[in-house]
Amino acid sequence: MDKQTKGAWVVHHGRKVASVERGAAEFSAIDIASKAASLLARMAESSQATLTSEQVQAAARVGGLNPKTELPACLEQLRNQRVIDVSGSGAVSVLGVTSQSALGHAADLFETNDPTPTEQAALGLAELVSTAPVAFKEASEYIGDTYLIKKSDMSDFIRQSFAIGFVDAEGEGEDQLLFNGNLFRRDSAAKTKKVLDALDGAEQAKLREFDETLRRSGAVIASHAERMLGADLFSKVRAAALYDMNVVANEGGEHVFITAPGSFHKFTSPMVDDAFDHAKALVAALSYGITQSAHGRGRIWGVDLLLGKLIRGGEVGPATAIGNDYRALELERVVQTIDAGNGTYRMRLLKREVGEIALQVLQNGNATAAALEMLPNVGMTSYIGPEPARARFRAKKQSAASKTQTRTLLSAVRGGRSL
Repeated sequence: MDKQTKGAWVVHHGRKVASVERGAAEFSAIDIASKAASLLARMAESSQATLTSEQVQAAARVGGLNPKTELPACLEQLRNQRVIDVSGSGAVSVLGVTSQSALGHAADLFETNDPTPTEQAALGLAELVSTAPVAFKEASEYIGDTYLIKKSDMSDFIRQSFAIGFVDAEGEGEDQLLFNGNLFRRDSAAKTKKVLDALDGAEQAKLREFDETLRRSGAVIASHAERMLGADLFSKVRAAALYDMNVVANEGGEHVFITAPGSFHKFTSPMVDDAFDHAKALVAALSYGITQSAHGRGRIWGVDLLLGKLIRGGEVGPATAIGNDYRALELERVVQTIDAGNGTYRMRLLKREVGEIALQVLQNGNATAAALEMLPNVGMTSYIGPEPARARFRAKKQSAASKTQTRTLLSAVRGGRSL
């Protein structure tokens, strides 16, 4: 596993650990490395930047860090990595960092915090089952041998892994299949064919028709996808991570649109592009401007020109929409908005590589705009990426019957895999 992939798993696992009781205590190296790297990604710009103490505390709060305890610990971790410098006043100077380099720092931070064999195994297990679903028994034997974990401890470790959310599981006992949301990010064509082969003729026809619709439009509103596929088929392929769910929240509620897992992968690594989801959020926000904003508030008519200017370091605006539609991106310090008076704002891009990825996606077929044409005419207030959206769906909405059907699909993808 390369450094960026390891860092991506550290960030992924760190978010899962933070949501469970005693998770940080049991997986302390993952926890601190994930929090520090995520703080770095939020504070950093493409070039060196200096943040005031208030800006640093705000960045900590956006990431759910306790400013009194966790923030100082994360800053100390980053200072030891020589990527930041903290002044006596609490201001922080940050070297230019990309999402890729932030993940490299996450991997380094993990290793410098003396991870336990169990923590190393948690990363290894996630990587293993992202290639193909693996049976509980096979995973236990492979992880136990690789990370020298006692056989008597393996069942508890793997059950803890899917209880926390490091991996998912379908089935019972030693027949359980372990997988995760990155399953269709590698060799997706071959795996999709295996899924099709496991379906009956009517389901195959529905899925092929839906895939063609998705290929033409780039994205499909979830309600339309459910009508095309039927509730049962839609539920099981969605839970198995055959498609990505993207959740855009605004004053009208939450709206889910479906994209193919490979939508961004011609531009970024398929295993690390979901670590921070900044580019996907920017594409979603710009798509609102293209399809939803009225001309009077700042409808985007030339996204190539707009993004080109932002990528070169310029400002765009003024427009009313800028002050409303980019709040989620402001919190993540992807963009900065500047009050231009009379209720209008200007905007500049803080993370150049995020804009470059968004521009390529939009130039090569706007995966988001087609779906967003159906959404209410209000600004985007938050964005939930594919992995947290999928985890939430599995936890709350998947029926028992659908779980059984999902396991059938996972068995098909697994095929004749051997370790």
